[in-house]
Amino acid sequence: MQPDTDTRATARRPLRDVRGFWRVLLAVVAPLPILGMGIHYILSPVDGGESFEATVAAYAAHEQAAGAIRWFALPFLVGLIPATFAVAWVARRGAPMLTTAGALLALLGDLAGFPLIRGGDDLAYLTATRHFDVATASRIQNALEDDPVQLVAGLLFIVGIVVGLLLLGLALWRSGAAPAWMGIVLAAGGFTHPFMPGHVASGIGLVAAAVGFAGASVALLRMRDDEFDLPPARTATRA
Repeated sequence: MQPDTDTRATARRPLRDVRGFWRVLLAVVAPLPILGMGIHYILSPVDGGESFEATVAAYAAHEQAAGAIRWFALPFLVGLIPATFAVAWVARRGAPMLTTAGALLALLGDLAGFPLIRGGDDLAYLTATRHFDVATASRIQNALEDDPVQLVAGLLFIVGIVVGLLLLGLALWRSGAAPAWMGIVLAAGGFTHPFMPGHVASGIGLVAAAVGFAGASVALLRMRDDEFDLPPARTATRA
């Protein structure tokens, strides 16, 4: 009977509790994507509304700086979805409807924009640094801008940033999970970003929004693991 008892004892083991890892990870990630893009805008040698040819010329004149600045956009591309999730997770209990609406719009915009929007700054940078024909690259860019899939993706992305982050900021404010002013800053920074005059003002708006995202970081670091999520199941069965 002793071997059977030992087999049953070794067949089940406690599951490791990793809630603290995910809670702290989300807290660290939350402000970085928007902060990185804000710095990218501030340091950019060209305004976002410039023509493709003017953008290529600006990158050619500031090639090293343009190459370094591109790295600040990397956290935005890989981290905005988990950062959005962090805000939604913090605000969902105190403002469930606002959080749901904001998260749906923001995440839909991210998921449409990141894989589908092509060209833009990357094409201009490569044209300048690889010495591609500017006229040909400009025609490619114009074709991309007229592509119906990209038009829809661009619209969804703008709605996600402008309206989605506005609603998430208001949800963070209404939830009481973070300081109220941080939710208001997130709402204002996301909503006003596309309408700011010039790349420096747009970047400052995004940096302000990053401070709002940090409100989720504050809330996550303050909460206990039991507030963050349910504990794991007591045991796992080994095959």
